[in-house]
Formats: sequence, C-alpha cells, structure tokens
Amino acid sequence: MEKYKNRKNVIIILIATVSFIFFVRLVYLQLYTNKYKKFAQNNVLQRRVLLPPRGLIYDRNGKILATNKAAYDLHVIPSKVKNIDTSAFCKIIDISKEDFIIKLNKAKKFSNLKSSVFIKNLSIKSYGILQERLFEFHGFFIKSRTTRKYPRPIAAHILGYNGEINQRQIEQSNDYYQKGDYVGISGLEKQYEKQLRGTKGEEFVLVNVFNIVQGKYMDATLDKNFVPGKHLVTSIDADVQEYAEKLFKNKKGGLVAIEPSSGEIIAMISSPSYDPSLLVGRQRTKNYIQLSKDKNQPLFNRAVGAMYPPGSVFKIAMALVGLDEGVITEKTSYYVRGGYYLPGLKIGDHVYGNIDFHNSIVKSSNAYYCHVFRSIIDNDKFDNIYDGYNNWRNAMVDFGMGKKIGEDLSNEVVGILPKVSRFDKMYGKNRWKSTNILSLAIGQAEISLTPLQIANFVSVVANRGYYITPHLLKAVVYDNQITRPEYKKIETNIDSFAFPLVINAMEDVLIKGTAIRYGPSFKELNICGKTGTSQNPHGEDHSVFICFAPKVNPKIVIATIVENAGQGAHWAAPISFLVTEKYLKGEIDEKAKWIEKIMLEGDFIHDKEEEEKEKEKEKEKEENTENDNRTLKPDEH
Repeated sequence: MEKYKNRKNVIIILIATVSFIFFVRLVYLQLYTNKYKKFAQNNVLQRRVLLPPRGLIYDRNGKILATNKAAYDLHVIPSKVKNIDTSAFCKIIDISKEDFIIKLNKAKKFSNLKSSVFIKNLSIKSYGILQERLFEFHGFFIKSRTTRKYPRPIAAHILGYNGEINQRQIEQSNDYYQKGDYVGISGLEKQYEKQLRGTKGEEFVLVNVFNIVQGKYMDATLDKNFVPGKHLVTSIDADVQEYAEKLFKNKKGGLVAIEPSSGEIIAMISSPSYDPSLLVGRQRTKNYIQLSKDKNQPLFNRAVGAMYPPGSVFKIAMALVGLDEGVITEKTSYYVRGGYYLPGLKIGDHVYGNIDFHNSIVKSSNAYYCHVFRSIIDNDKFDNIYDGYNNWRNAMVDFGMGKKIGEDLSNEVVGILPKVSRFDKMYGKNRWKSTNILSLAIGQAEISLTPLQIANFVSVVANRGYYITPHLLKAVVYDNQITRPEYKKIETNIDSFAFPLVINAMEDVLIKGTAIRYGPSFKELNICGKTGTSQNPHGEDHSVFICFAPKVNPKIVIATIVENAGQGAHWAAPISFLVTEKYLKGEIDEKAKWIEKIMLEGDFIHDKEEEEKEKEKEKEKEENTENDNRTLKPDEH
C-alpha cells in the first residue's frame, strides 16, 4: 500500500506542476503580452501606407514640365491566396496562367506573409473591373500611387525618370522605402528626390474575410496624413528647349544655353533624345531596352557627358590668357604663310600675310595662336616648361575646364585638360617641348570639353571675368513658401582690360568674319560669337559655335556642337543664332525663316543610300521567305 501511496503523490505533484505552468502561461498571455491579440487583429486590421503625390516640376515661366497622374498597383499576400478563380483573375488583369504562377512564386520567395507588388500599373479597364470583384480574390489588394505625366515630350535628359527602388537603396534609406516604391533614377528626379518625394502617411482599416473595408480603426486616431512633395521651379525655358530640340532633329550633338548673370541653364539639348513618357507605365522596361540598344544612344546625355575637342572656339581662351600674361597686345601681329611651320611640324591655316590680334579671332588664324601658345609656355619668367605649362593650365581651370562645374547635373564628366604627367608618360620626363603639344593651342589633340564646360567658359567672357555655378534649380516651392538656393560666384584671374578686346573681335566674327554666311541676318541681336571645327578621327569633323547676346548686359550664352556636320559656320552657328533669337524675341523673324528651314531639314544621322540598301535587303529577304513557305497541296501533284 505504501508503494501505491508514493505513486499517487508523484502523480498529484506532476498534475499540480503542469497545471501551475499552464496557469502562469495563461496569466502571462492575458496580462503581459499582446502577441496573440495582434495575431487576431491581423485577420481584420490592415495597416496601409499612404503614398504622397510627387512634387511637380515647372519651367522658369511657370509652365509645367512634369506633373502626376494616378497609377494602380496590384499587391498580394501569398499566404492569404486561397480558392480563387485563377482563369477569371488572369483574364481581368490580362496575363497568362503561367505568368500568374511565376509572379506568385516570386512573391512567396520575397515573403509568404508580407505584401509585395504582383502587377504594376494596372490599366484603367483592369482596375475598374478588379475593384468591383476584389472580394472574390482573397490575398490581393490594390494600392494607388502617382506616376509621372509630361504635357510636352521635351527635356528628357534634364527631368530624368523614376524607377522601382533596388534592395541597396532600401537598406540605405533608414526604412523609409519599401520594396515596390519608386525613386528618381536620373536627372532632376534623382538630384532632388528628397524634395520631390514628400512624406508617407499611414492608415489603419478594418476589413472582413473578403478583404472589403468595413471602416476606420479606432476612429482614425492612429492614422497619419501624408505630406505632398515639394515643387521645383527650374531655370529651363520650355519654349526655347522645345525649339532647340526641333532644330536638333536628325542630328547628334549638344547645346547648352545659360543666363550668364545667374548661371541658370535656359536650355540643355542632347540629341538624339526621347519622349520622357516612354519611361512611364507598363511598357517602361520594354521601351528602356529598345532605347538602350539604339546605336545613336538617345539615353546618353551628350550635354554633360560627351567630350569633344573644342576646336577654334578655344582661341578665345588662348587670346585672354595671352593678353593677361603680356605675351601679346592688341597690336601684336604675326606673318602667316598658310600655316605654322617647323622642321617636321605643320599646322595648316587658311590665312596669309600679316595678321593682328583683332583679325586673329575674326579670321580664326591657327598659326597666330601657335605663336601665342609657345610664348605663354616658354616664357622666360618660368624656370622650366613644367612651370610654364602649369601656369597655362591653371588659367584654363579657372575658366571651368577640366573639372565638374554643375550644381545639380547628374552624370557630368570632368572632360580632359591634360596634366604634365600625361606628357611625361607620352614623351618621357623632361623630354618634351611646347612644339610637342602645339595642337592644344587650337583646341585639338589631348584636350576635350563638354558642351556645358564650353558654355560656362563663354559665361566668363560675357561677364567680363567670372561665372556663376551652372544650375537647373531656380526655386523650391512648398505651402506657398519659396526657397531660392544661392550659387557660388567664381572669379578668374584674367585682367579686366583683356575682355573688351576679345569681345570686339567676337562681334566682328558675324559681320565680316568666319560666321558671315548667316550672321548678318541676326545683326540686330548684337551677337558676339566664334566659329570652330572640331577634328574627329572617326569621321566627318564636328561643327562648333559659341556666342552671347546682346554685347552689353548679355542675357544668354550658347555653346553648340553638331557632330559630323563640318565647319562651325554652316550648322552650329545658325542653330545658335536661331535659339538666341527665340529666347530674346520669342519668335523667329521672317527674314530668318529660310535659315530655319535649312536647319530643320538637316540630317546627319540617316545615311539615305545605306537605308535604301537595307530596305532592298529586307524586301529580298521577305520574298525569299514567302517562296520558302509555299507548299503544294496533295491534288496539285
């Protein structure tokens, strides 16, 4: 009996211990944790993120460049997808069953319990039907957001585009972004992402088993409103931008127009370009692939990313440095015999006879600036060529060459303004002379600049000695408050006496110099300019032109490069004249319409003979295919 009594005590103790453990656990769950309360609530309570509308982008005159339109994304929580009519669902959103399985598996791989995007950018038709029948498809819900809309198909490289955020960006955002969010990928959209995006809100709603909203949770006391994005006012003139893009149709190259007194970029052309609306919506990926495969590289921003030898427009910089260094004066002249000649060296020139400083710019003499360059580099005040070259190079850096100068221009490159180390590598230390690098004098050989850098240098000339950091943002607008950024003023060390001498010569370039072909038609605008031809080892030379107008208190400076178009006077100059007139007068005068017609019709992209051959090949291929596909019917044997 004693034996059974001990067993009984053990069983009683065991039962009491287990009961006590259950009791303690129950007390803990009831009083000290809300884990299971939350689990129950998740079946009826949903937290929904409220995405703010993105800030709008305006031009300098208040015209909208980028606005918003509604977009609808279909989200899924894989664990809740049960017993749905897959065929009906796929028909509504216009996908195959195979795509459905692939997308659902992808969502499960991300998370079986968390929501993720199933279909981006539902069509309006699909959205309308699905909204009415969503209760049939457990686990799916629609989230609205805004996407970009462009009133005019212009300024693609300036505005940039938005795209879905990647994992690295999510990790760097301090939990602000989630999978499926959109952010700026390039252009102003990227540069000012924080201002444009706004601040997310959130709401808590009660839903039934059919995922239909029943009402607000706790009378919306936990909800938080979103804060809309801030608006950007840019320095771009939409009308001038659109006009310049038309002039660049069927041409490669770039144009940058700046207001010199402020550094504001009035227009920035990279051609070929594309319609920014192509990178919005469900066809975005397909369109992006097509654009990226285009041999003419429409996605590449040539205005800030392409590097060109500046050619003869560089002589303006050479003239200023030469005057400042005192190696030439306005009375300095050289005798030119159709080129600059040394044993084993010849740099051609179309000028013959004595040529003075003024006409060295008006007539664009190569030989004159070979003399100027050697006088600067080999100046007796320097102990060696290294000091002479670095002195010359530092002056060019002051003009904004060989460095990034833009405030808010994505993908800007520094260009090439070679250091002495490059020539040491090419020729050997202390084994090169000014004659080895003489092509730099006329903007050729190792030097390459972007259209932006060239335009910025023209701003220095127009301002008689300084430039303001080039930029696109004019103001940020939010809640009726306007914030205007401040930009740096960069002074050069060029003596002020040099600028009037150079500017007077630039004025005559259009009247009796290398730009006389079209210049007189725009005489009343009082344009000061310089032509250039940029040598291109890969094909036809590039047409280059710089200018500013009017001569006194300039309102606009322009640098234009048209690839493979030959001399600067023929294409880059008239395009610059027309853009200048468009900005200053708002329209093109009747007497210049014939020039406008020539520029609009110019085509340096399409090889008509080659295209005809390709068409013939395609036609022949189609005919052969038709012949191969013909088969005889049984009764024809």
